Amino acid sequence: MRNLHSRRDFVKMAAAGTAGAFLLSNYSCSKKIPGIGLQLYTIRDAMTADPAGSLKKVAEIGYKYLELAGYADGKFYGYEPVEFKKLVNDLGMEILSSHTQVEAQGITLENAQKMAEDHAKLGVKYCIQPWVVEEARTTIASYQKMAADWNKVGEIMKQHGIKFGYHNHNFEFDTVEGKIPYFDVFMKELDKDLVTMEIDIFWTTKAGQDPVEIIKKYPGRFELYHMKDMFTKEAPFFTTVGVQDFAPVGAGVIDFKRLLAVKETAGMKYMVVEQDLSRDNNPFGDIKTSLINIQTKILI
Repeated sequence: MRNLHSRRDFVKMAAAGTAGAFLLSNYSCSKKIPGIGLQLYTIRDAMTADPAGSLKKVAEIGYKYLELAGYADGKFYGYEPVEFKKLVNDLGMEILSSHTQVEAQGITLENAQKMAEDHAKLGVKYCIQPWVVEEARTTIASYQKMAADWNKVGEIMKQHGIKFGYHNHNFEFDTVEGKIPYFDVFMKELDKDLVTMEIDIFWTTKAGQDPVEIIKKYPGRFELYHMKDMFTKEAPFFTTVGVQDFAPVGAGVIDFKRLLAVKETAGMKYMVVEQDLSRDNNPFGDIKTSLINIQTKILI
């Protein structure tokens, strides 16, 4: 009986895969398909335990691009840059971008040069600042200093062929001293030629914002989408603490087709799947579901 069910499951999966390939083929004839990547923070525990084995699983699932979340002391997941690049390339994948280490002072000019050199060895297109520590979110002056510093970091990265970027959460949309840092500081003061925005669909929505309207207001500023879904719609909130409402892409309530309809306006070049937590404690299963849903439900 188990073999019968296994055979049936295999036939169903094969049929779905064939249909997905056919649909994607038709889609590609009329529209340019943006690259689909995986943010490795999604499988962070597995990457810590077995980087090589985990990457092999990601490649087998079908991802072609990676966004890293494991840079420290000049190494990536414990590997020298050239060594890690070879490991990824040998599996048929490409390193698209990297979330840099989070420090209390953020990315400083003192370490930006070293970071740029290390990431250039990987051949990444993007280097992303993924976080603002809580103590730096209390004043507008603090946010303004960040923006000024990141413009300088962006110039350093540009010299190495890398685009610098910022990945948002929900707290940037909270009011600070009568202003909203995301709009009143970042979008106004970050140099759009040096710093792109990696818009996180989940966190932007949790803050009560409409990502589509933001994209329309600031065209060309969002080269990366963080494709992240949620199971429930909630009243706006501005903390990341205790949040567990993460869903595989296409399994939740976000209308990703609507977001992809404005991708040219956004200037979007790549979409990156991320899921901070797996409700079923099965992150590899979830990233497979996300990829299948993108290919067979969203990109059609």
